[in-house]
Amino acid sequence: MALAEKFIDSPVGRRVTKTFGLAEAAPLRRWHPDEPLLDGPVLVGHAEGGRMVPFVTDVMTAAGAEVTSVDDGENRYAALVFDATGVQDVRGLTTLFTFYHETIRRLRPSGRVLVLGRTPEQCTDPASAAAQRALDGFVRSVAKEARAGATANLAYLAPGAEDTAATTLRFFLSGRSAYVDGQVVRLTPAKVLEPRHAGRPLGSRVALVTGAARGLGAAIAANLARAGALPVCLDVPAQGERLTAAANEIDGVALQLDITAKDAPQRLARYLRERYGGVDVVVHNAGITRDKLLANMTPGLWQSVLDVNLDAQLRINAALLDTGVLRSFARVVCVSSQSGIAGNRGQTNYAASKAGIIGMVGALAPVLAERGSTANAVAPGFIETEMTAEMPTAMREMGRRINSLGQGGLPVDVAETVTWLAHPGSGGVNGQIVRVCGQSMLGA
Repeated sequence: MALAEKFIDSPVGRRVTKTFGLAEAAPLRRWHPDEPLLDGPVLVGHAEGGRMVPFVTDVMTAAGAEVTSVDDGENRYAALVFDATGVQDVRGLTTLFTFYHETIRRLRPSGRVLVLGRTPEQCTDPASAAAQRALDGFVRSVAKEARAGATANLAYLAPGAEDTAATTLRFFLSGRSAYVDGQVVRLTPAKVLEPRHAGRPLGSRVALVTGAARGLGAAIAANLARAGALPVCLDVPAQGERLTAAANEIDGVALQLDITAKDAPQRLARYLRERYGGVDVVVHNAGITRDKLLANMTPGLWQSVLDVNLDAQLRINAALLDTGVLRSFARVVCVSSQSGIAGNRGQTNYAASKAGIIGMVGALAPVLAERGSTANAVAPGFIETEMTAEMPTAMREMGRRINSLGQGGLPVDVAETVTWLAHPGSGGVNGQIVRVCGQSMLGA
């Protein structure tokens, strides 16, 4: 163990960690196919006028979870769900406080807190808009107070979006969301497609993943394959050997292509149309870093990052839409970054490209919604990859610790979030940026 790691795990190091508000790491409960969705009962509370309790109960019961709305004062819960859709004013927030005040200490390790509310922007009066927006601050604060690997998240539902919430409920309450913490997701009305096989919801769907030779891309492709998709794994020719090995391991297809080439979008669209008749899931993961302080950055370093990380995505999306290769009810998922939200010293090019992805998703989402499709982004924080393993030890340990879960995430955490957004039942999640960062303190 390195000296810095020994210090952080020592009694003195733990005191320093606590002084600076850095959480100690706890084992996270991640999803495994041979385990239940939750490892204990779900307690569901509600404010007067809430409309989601029957829906939550039905979804969780169908998933094999034990659900109750009566707290015996002794039980320890795997999840605490509160339906705040009926909250109309400041007084109504008292029921939210009372529910969690009386139960939060009995949340199990790696437990889940989930609040359901109404989209504040669509509230018709100031009192209800204020009360609903208050849920945001409440949940983010609970996430920072929770310990032992527990998380807290918030889902806002627009009028008519109630029936689109099933996949979001299952994601946030399961081990699949282990490193998603302190997040707010808005759901809108959409057509929900029920998969033929719950265990393989992406069955018969073609999924393109760029930058799939290693790291996050390889993990995403593997997770989509487990969900039933046929992964088309794309990377540059220089990564051909690794790409082929990664694709073969998951029964996928390897496609060597430099996405920055002038004719790359047209070649890709033609390949997908001729070989598969189209594509259902597109994951824009390919990205590079060329870090330099702005004063030292050359035009070449600036342009290369923008070309790969942003311009290629824009051109590929346009080609897939213009040629009709992107099928109806498709899912486009883009990999942004915490740097695109908070910025980062020495990464003006990278941060600009990742922030640009967020802008692209916001504009693309309503266009795709007309086709029953969606566009969303994931924004990873500190994820344990080959790249982060090469960081100086002290910097790496700080990166791991400066979040509410007190540790780095794993590539599978990003992959699980992408798979949720790619699910045919996730049509209500559109134009969203979901951070996979353990509720990082940067750009929160």
